[in-house]
Amino acid sequence: MTRPTQQDWNPGAYGRFRDFRLRPALDLLARIDPLPEGEVVDLGCGAGAMAEALTRHFADRALIGVDKSAAMIAAAEETGGYARLIRADIANWQPERAPALIFSNAALHWLGDHQRLLPRLARLLAAGGTLAVQMPAQHDAPSHVLLRETAAAMFPDRFDLASWHPPVARIEDYARLLAPLGAVDAWETRYAQRLAPRDAAHPVRQFTQSTAMRAFLAKLSEAEAAAYVAAYEHALAEPYPPEPDGSVLFPFRRVFFVLVRDA
Repeated sequence: MTRPTQQDWNPGAYGRFRDFRLRPALDLLARIDPLPEGEVVDLGCGAGAMAEALTRHFADRALIGVDKSAAMIAAAEETGGYARLIRADIANWQPERAPALIFSNAALHWLGDHQRLLPRLARLLAAGGTLAVQMPAQHDAPSHVLLRETAAAMFPDRFDLASWHPPVARIEDYARLLAPLGAVDAWETRYAQRLAPRDAAHPVRQFTQSTAMRAFLAKLSEAEAAAYVAAYEHALAEPYPPEPDGSVLFPFRRVFFVLVRDA
């Protein structure tokens, strides 16, 4: 296992579970009603996994991709699906023109202060425009609890659970937060993902290593990271036992909301 030397993303590692990560985005896309005039923004576009679906769904509109990661922007450019790609921090991003749609798939849970962030994004929309958001809400599942607990037990000098708070709120909290700005549809879905075995590693570890585990590995040396991963894998065996074919069932919860801003 190689320890990450920077905080940038690895598009290849992230893309190994592309189908599982893409399905919620397509479910979100299916709930978007007709839009007013304006551009479509793929906010936190990553490697451009949704470029094809968004350009097909909104064929008459320019698709703008926004992401903070240089590696992801480079990968997104290779899709050829974006009219423009912008490297920017979502927390401070400002569009050149009010977009008809801000579509954000599995990105906003990496940012804090949703009480301020989400109304700000909604107010960037054109009148009658749509903010469509999907975020993983896996923070209370064993896969993510064990990431935190294992790190805190092994390296208490670097990981303090007392300061941790959930990155994603309840769907009713988002519905209340955005209700003053327009009509809100909020829901959650729990997907029973079947992860195939690969390279003798626990499939759940492989899934989390390209996302949630990154913040933990970044604070560890290579030797510490190897010990941490081994302890985490051992702990995963009980909540996520292998099926007869060696695969693992991995329930995964995601929250969604669609806001149509008042005209």
